[in-house]
Amino acid sequence: MGSHPLPEPVTSAGRDGLAALLARPAGAIVALDFDGTLAEIVPDPEQARAHPGTVPALARLAPHLGSVAVITGRPAGVAVRYGGFAGVKGLEHLVVLGHYGAERWDAVSGTVTAPAPHPGVAAVQAELPGVLDESGAWQGTWVEDKGRAIGVHTRRAADPQAAYDALRVPLTELAARHGLIVEPGRLVLELRPPGMDKGVALADYVRESGASAVLYAGDDLGDLAAFAAVEKLRAEGVPGVLVCSGSQEVAVLAERADVVVDGPTGVVGLLEGLADRLSG
Repeated sequence: MGSHPLPEPVTSAGRDGLAALLARPAGAIVALDFDGTLAEIVPDPEQARAHPGTVPALARLAPHLGSVAVITGRPAGVAVRYGGFAGVKGLEHLVVLGHYGAERWDAVSGTVTAPAPHPGVAAVQAELPGVLDESGAWQGTWVEDKGRAIGVHTRRAADPQAAYDALRVPLTELAARHGLIVEPGRLVLELRPPGMDKGVALADYVRESGASAVLYAGDDLGDLAAFAAVEKLRAEGVPGVLVCSGSQEVAVLAERADVVVDGPTGVVGLLEGLADRLSG
């Protein structure tokens, strides 16, 4: 069994999903969000790094699976760098789907493939300082240029929740003017093109891989789309497990999960537990 016991899913669908994954690991996909799931949430997103146990756990687990994918709103190359995923023995077939699947990095080639960015992103970038100034919420807010999207973080503001609430409507209007949408997250509002979400990215990847089972782990509102994709796959006969990287900040995700673990440390424990079972 090893030293990392696997948590028991609280739903019958989750138990079926885990059993299917353990029975036929070579046909299974493990897909994981990055921030809040593999990396702790930190005030400055540029300082985020994968939990030190992430790469060793994935390197043990990945060779037993059909594939491992990291699905993130970050640019794929940034997630690879902050995760330390490149050139790791055992992770030769890792895939990172960045910008909600608009970018893809494959460990096999070590390169990122991506279409051209949406023109609305540059237009929003130009207008954003004025909008932040007008809303009175510019102080302490931090704008992250993600290339294909823009994140407005309020975690450093004097009253993070008040700043977040004050910006929701003006940022939604700004995004709409330029053909973008706003994705709310944990004290971050992300302006990005429509049609990019983790559910679309995950469903496309599962179809491409012909997976026999899928486990998805996430922590934030942006992960609800991936949860919905797994639920749809389950209805179509592909067993799945939904894991919430237990944040108190996003109760709605925990309520829909089959397994709730204690943040990135808990996610690493789960990955180690799977590796123990499959290598035992």
